[in-house]
Amino acid sequence: MGNINEALKDARKIVIKIGSNTLAKPDGTINIEFMLEFAQQCAELIKQGKQLILVSSGAQVAGVSTTKEWARKKDVHYRQALCAIGQVELMHQWRKAFQKQELHIGQLLLTKDDFENEHRSLNIRNTLFTLVDEGVVPIINENDSVSFDEIKIGDNDNLSALTAILWSADMLILFGDEDGIFTDNPKTNKDAKFIETVTSIKELRDQIKIGGTSSFGTGGVETKIQAAEKVTAYGIQLLLANGKKEKALESLLDENSKGTLFTAE
Repeated sequence: MGNINEALKDARKIVIKIGSNTLAKPDGTINIEFMLEFAQQCAELIKQGKQLILVSSGAQVAGVSTTKEWARKKDVHYRQALCAIGQVELMHQWRKAFQKQELHIGQLLLTKDDFENEHRSLNIRNTLFTLVDEGVVPIINENDSVSFDEIKIGDNDNLSALTAILWSADMLILFGDEDGIFTDNPKTNKDAKFIETVTSIKELRDQIKIGGTSSFGTGGVETKIQAAEKVTAYGIQLLLANGKKEKALESLLDENSKGTLFTAE
């Protein structure tokens, strides 16, 4: 599996997406210890000359941590309000985590409309380049509190793909709660085979079964494949890896690192 660590070593501009399941504890509240450790790993990569952008899910998770009595409310207005509360807490915790590494962060909340409007997308691109060039870590999330169907991306896998394309990244890393892609759900099928490298997404679709979404997240295998289709068309490699592992980011530099690597087509 040396192709993963070699691909990461070769990549300079990296977009990293962290899913809600990765950020959440089993009780559904935000995992602050994970954030502290992850910021430290990011700082180490930056010291090695990497440029990083984070796409961080977790506004609802952070909202539940702050306003526990809203955890079971399903009304869309409550969910959007919960995201408004949670986004503040999420960024507060990221700020504290990166502050320990003597790094500043910058927040961008985006919708699909921002990427489809030429003027706004150019502004996003310029802002990202300026932040990264000045040593600031941009942290992006969808603007869930104002998004509705017509302007909603819907998941951060595709949001991170659009970001990677706009920023001309070398690699997109999607951290979830699985090691990568299997031919079937490994939790229900012990014979599911792990897929290390994908060179043809069309062939991949023919050989796997796609399950549903996770308990906290809005994506699943399908949205990750969609993200891979987007970025590989622009020559950007995509890596799926397990964010629940200890030192998840740092471990990808090991020769025995595990994940599914989509190579640019």
